Amino acid sequence: MPITRFEELECWKQARILVNIVFDLCEKEPLSKDFGTKDQIRRASISVMNNVAEGFGRHSRKQFLLFLDYSTASCMEVRSMSYVLVDRKYITPDEFEKLYNQTIACTNLNIGLIKKLERDEANSAK
Repeated sequence: MPITRFEELECWKQARILVNIVFDLCEKEPLSKDFGTKDQIRRASISVMNNVAEGFGRHSRKQFLLFLDYSTASCMEVRSMSYVLVDRKYITPDEFEKLYNQTIACTNLNIGLIKKLERDEANSAK
């Protein structure tokens, strides 16, 4: 059964979880008081989710692949920022692990979908 809505994509669902993890962490002090860092990681996490949706809405495989790549890059930004948060003691090592693992899950799902779309494209060209 073909996917007809971006909300059905597992990579979007996991990105949504990532956004909620980030927003929950940003509500706690001392991160809640560091407006620049809080804003940056929130924006990056939202970008992971929104780029999947935007790419899906482009109705072009090439464009979808590009936006999945953007989503993956934003996920790497969140992962990099997670080190800042733990190093500055804004989050605990356990919170870091949860955040880090979710970035890995999102990255892997994006890459898996990219590979599937590329395989499908190669097979349809035959």
